[in-house]
Formats: sequence, structure tokens, C-alpha cells
Amino acid sequence: MIRALTLGWLALFVLHGCTKSPVSVPVPDPDTTRELVVTTRYGPASYFLDAENNRAGYTFDVIEAFARKNGWTVKWQVSDSYADLFDSLRNNRTHLLAASLIAPAVEEQHLLRTPPLYETRVVVVTRDTLPSIRNLADLGRVRLGAMSDSGHLPLLASARRKYPKLSWTTLQDVFPEELLSRLADGEFDAVVVNEQDFDLARNHYPSLKIAYSFADRQPIVWALPYRSSKKIAIRLNQFFLESRRNGTLDQIYERYFGHVKRLEPEHAEGILDRRVKVLPQYRHLFQEAENLTAIDWRLLAAIGYQESKWNPYATSYTGVRGLMMLTNETADRMGVMDRLDPRQSILAGAKYLILLKESLPERISEPDKTWLALAAYNQGLGHLEDARRIARAKGMNPDSWADVKQTLPLLSRGGYMGVTRYGYARGGEAVIFVESIRNYYDILARLEPDYSPLLFGRGKLPEKLALFVN
Repeated sequence: MIRALTLGWLALFVLHGCTKSPVSVPVPDPDTTRELVVTTRYGPASYFLDAENNRAGYTFDVIEAFARKNGWTVKWQVSDSYADLFDSLRNNRTHLLAASLIAPAVEEQHLLRTPPLYETRVVVVTRDTLPSIRNLADLGRVRLGAMSDSGHLPLLASARRKYPKLSWTTLQDVFPEELLSRLADGEFDAVVVNEQDFDLARNHYPSLKIAYSFADRQPIVWALPYRSSKKIAIRLNQFFLESRRNGTLDQIYERYFGHVKRLEPEHAEGILDRRVKVLPQYRHLFQEAENLTAIDWRLLAAIGYQESKWNPYATSYTGVRGLMMLTNETADRMGVMDRLDPRQSILAGAKYLILLKESLPERISEPDKTWLALAAYNQGLGHLEDARRIARAKGMNPDSWADVKQTLPLLSRGGYMGVTRYGYARGGEAVIFVESIRNYYDILARLEPDYSPLLFGRGKLPEKLALFVN
């Protein structure tokens, strides 16, 4: 399906390649300057700064991979409105508009869309407390908000031809994150957004839900001017085809979107509530652990919440205990005297995660190394290695979390005795464990401030860390 859309897009480019329209002097050809100018927007699906102030995002990673393949660097331009995004392209200030747009948004602006990156539904989101919206007639009875230049207005206009009472408020210079915030604050009863944008925000607004979906899935695309360099357009087409074949696009997609539907609304509500009522008692301990290990304290707090809901006296039927739910063996190995002491538990859990990460091959890049280490935190390093062996035997990438999370559940099934060494394991639980932590971390990273370690730079394990555990 995606391949067919890609080839169709290339034909569309050839068809419009000779269209005449007035243009200003364009940005220089990237083969001349070795620089690709890209306009995007801040957002969890596009471009943002991570906990270490590094640029990140699905769009950022894909564009950087495309530029590296062509020997270019990227000059990033970030805009705060849809209108400015499109103007930058029309006025030739950029080579490419990469902002996770649905195809109708690009076509509405009379621009050339790139091949699709992935597909999403256009959905109506409401609050849990509102009556259910089962059809467009129900939608006509609520205060509805929509964004200009988002590509959603033609869908609403088409719906209004069937239901003339359907009306909405159009907001200018607003992105999905703000629209969802206004919905949560009660300014609207419902809003129209892309499902992918809601998925990325759903854990921050557990009171919101999808109430209605427009029928067709829409491709997410980037935009080029019709008089854009054919060279860029054709190279993008080739890059997308090759990246789908070699798994590059799938791995980047997994990095940013693979976990977003794992968390149930009640779990998101739980951490939001306990963040206010419980976390303040232990925040300084998680930050002390970051100071000693260089692991983001919010990730450690996410592990602690997944393990015990930040309860220092938690005990499971298997005998693991404490805020970070340490086994007796792990506690002894980390030098813990009292597993129910929250400071000892948190520092030991942080130290143990560092040791697991250092046990993995150096070639594994982040964040895959952290997700793989967390799976080992849950099921043990031996079982993780078995899952990586299965991945290798199946022709998958044993260093990629996107691949290993598919093989971990196989540890509970037969048929892999010739590959595995450590026998049966509930590998599916490790996947749930890691994906839940990723969601909890996303929530805390959005709401809790960063913390700068004082004793040493990030990523370096102090030799005397064990002294701080007791």
C-alpha cells in the first residue's frame, strides 16, 4: 500500500514539474552548499529537545538520516504556526516542510506532498464526562474546535453537507497540543486532531478519549513546492523506498511511537495523582541517584512507579521488596542492607541498571540500550540474551528494541531450544514493563524539571558508587 502511494507520488511530481508560477530566488541547491534547509515545528511527533538538551523527534531523526545519505548537513528552521510553515515554502526560504501533516493539508495549500511516512486517522476527541458521540449528528450538538491549515476543515465541510447543523470554531496558529489542552480545560466539548497526535498526548490528559473517527486513514507527509528541485524530490522517493526495505523507518517509528498506546487511562491518572501526593517525598533521592549515576532521575522515578507505585514497603508474592522491588540476590550484589529503606533501594536500582547497560555490547546505541537494559532488569540478562539470540536467528536486529520486543514473548513458547540457553521466561511481561516505563517517563519528563548532576558528567559510572548505597 505505502509502496504504491510512493510510486504514485513520483508520477504526480512529473505531471506538475512544468507548472508555471511566480517564484522568488530559491535557497541554494543543497548539492552546492552541502546544506539542506528544513522547516518544521516543535512537537512530540516532529522536533523537540530531549532531557539532555539534544534535538530529537521522529521528523528530526528521519531528516537527519536522509541528509547523511546524501552527504548534507541540515539547517533547521522552527516555526510556531501553520501559516508560517507554508509561507516558508512558498517564499523559497526552505527546501522542505517536514511537520507531520496529513496529505489534505498539503494539497489544500497547492503544494507537492512527499511519499507517505505512515498513516493515521483523523479523530474527534472529547472528555470522559461528556455524553458519547456516536455519529456526526451527535457532533453537531457540541462545541467543536478545529485548527486552520491542518487539513481537517475540508473533512468537516464535507460532513456539513450531510448534517447542516454541524458547526465548529476554527483556531488560527494553534497546534494539536494546545487544542487538546483547551479541550481538557473545558473551552470546547470536542476537538478534531490526528490520532497520532492524540496518542502522543493521551497520557498527559487521561480524562480525554477518542469519540469518533472519520472513515479514511490519512497519509502523513511532508511538503515541497511544485517547482522544487527534482533532485531532492527523487532522492526522497529513493530514500523512503530503501529505508522501508532495510527497516530504518520502522526503527525510528518504534523509537517515538511504539509505546504510546500501551498505558491505560487509569494508569496515567494514577501516576499524575501520586506525582503530587507521593513523589515529593522521594524526589531528592531519585535526584541523588542521578547525581551518582548520570541516569535521568525521571527515568529512575518511572521505574520506581512501575515497580511499586513509589511504595517503599511493597512486597510481591515472589519475595521482591522495596520501592525498586529488588530480589534478595540483587540487593546483596548491590550492597543493600535494608531493601525497605527507600534511599538504599533507589540507589541500588540505579546502580543495577548501570551495570546491566554496561553488560550489553558497546555498539548498541541509545535509547535502545536503555530499553534492552530495562528488559533485563525485569527478566534477567540471560533471558534478554536468549531473546536477542532468537532475533538474530530470525534475521532480525538483536541490538534493536523494536525487534527484540517481538522475540521476548517467544521465550514462553516452545520451539527455540536450539537457540536459547536459559529456558522458559515470561518475556511478554518484560515488554509490558519496558513500554509502561517509557510512558511514565514521558509523563514525568513533561511535568518535572530536568536536574543537572554535580559530581561528574553524564554517562560515567563512579568507581566508588557502592559506597553510597548503604
